[in-house]
Amino acid sequence: MSASVALATVALPRLHLSPTTVVAMSWNAPTAPDRPIDAFVTVPGSKSMTNRALVLAALANAPSTVVGALRSRDSDLMIAGLQAMGARIDEDCSGAQPVLRVVPGPIGGAEVDCGLAGTVMRFLPPVAALAASDDGGPACVRFDGDEQARKRPMGSVLGALRSVGVDVAGDALPFEVCSSGYRPQGGTVTIDASASSQFVSGLLLSGARYASGLEVRHSGGRVPSMPHIEMTVEMLRSAGVDVAVDGSHSPSWWRVVSGPIAGRQWVIEPDLSNATPFLAAAAVTGGCVTTPWPESTTQPGEEIRPILEAMGARVVFEACASGDNSDGALGRLRVCGPSDGVLQGVEWDMSAIGELTPTVAALAAVASTPSHLYGIAHLRGHETDRLQALAAEINRLGGACEELDDGIRITPAPLHGGVWHSYADHRMATAGAIIGLKVDGVMVDDIETTSKTLPGFAGMWSDMLGLASDGAV
Repeated sequence: MSASVALATVALPRLHLSPTTVVAMSWNAPTAPDRPIDAFVTVPGSKSMTNRALVLAALANAPSTVVGALRSRDSDLMIAGLQAMGARIDEDCSGAQPVLRVVPGPIGGAEVDCGLAGTVMRFLPPVAALAASDDGGPACVRFDGDEQARKRPMGSVLGALRSVGVDVAGDALPFEVCSSGYRPQGGTVTIDASASSQFVSGLLLSGARYASGLEVRHSGGRVPSMPHIEMTVEMLRSAGVDVAVDGSHSPSWWRVVSGPIAGRQWVIEPDLSNATPFLAAAAVTGGCVTTPWPESTTQPGEEIRPILEAMGARVVFEACASGDNSDGALGRLRVCGPSDGVLQGVEWDMSAIGELTPTVAALAAVASTPSHLYGIAHLRGHETDRLQALAAEINRLGGACEELDDGIRITPAPLHGGVWHSYADHRMATAGAIIGLKVDGVMVDDIETTSKTLPGFAGMWSDMLGLASDGAV
């Protein structure tokens, strides 16, 4: 690599997807150009923040606006589910950022398509427990989703609803939640959240609307992805909800006091987890990528910074020029890879940041020394069994990835081209794109699965690299 390419600005096109529209498309993952990349990449809003804000807005005591909301398959499924249960949600695209206007309405019976969205299948059943028919009587909400979604664990949240008197038929998709027509009493529920932090978040988001509030106690192994629960707590408090949390290093209980949820304006941060493949591209190619980044955040994607530094990249954060990070003002994060393109492996506890594992595993697969990623047994219950999938696909390309009880170990090995299977998992697809930067002939079998949280990924990737085509076939 010699001369640098002109700075490229990459922005997400505004798309309006049908919640169930995902078209499989094979994609020749482009290899890095023979010049260092230098791109400015803008990713859309955080899926995690968008879907939490939508639930809180639908349960609020007044209308809300959601500024910079993500529009993707997952968020569109959340919008459709809340609309089916009675909320009015309109989109205003006249400004620089899309704005969703949410007017809460009486919650009623409905059918909800969860697709493959964990936030929909785990956040909306506690909302459905509040449903009532037009005459104030019982109402039922039926949930179903993609075939893969029927394998995802649901027992903890459904069992918790049963324990507070809600009628639930089924223990996994498809299932039905039937209310009595009255608010659930609430109280204390004990669950095993070791398979997903979403069980805790889903119960907390609706808990303030239950008659006695809700206290969620965890009994089991370590709760994964704790930053997502911290995000839920912070957003509840921002909506005026009184939340108490076990003050220990590893919280085991959370209490939401019964009371109103305030309507307000939500400003959604960029999705930092979706930004990580682009930052990884800088590390792999020896180029630089800059992206908008909040000064402080509860998003797990923040933790990519020390990982990239440990692997040999240079990471620099520039604060907002005005010094004012209120109202969603953002700084910039710039990542530059080592000039020789040689990355070091890492040993890293990924338990709190499991969603970053595919990105880090892809980096490890092209690193010069071994890596051990651990604390992530819960990834077996995500969109696919990510540990098994990562090991299978890295090894398929000639790598040496060993699947462990709670993680993976990757040893440097020469890689070759071939088909990289996505398993209908958006983060598996982007991992294949990262490896393709260094390995010629990698074909991702279903790049459009990235529309789950990042529509237009293939085009953004090509724009970052300064290429004219996204390689779809």
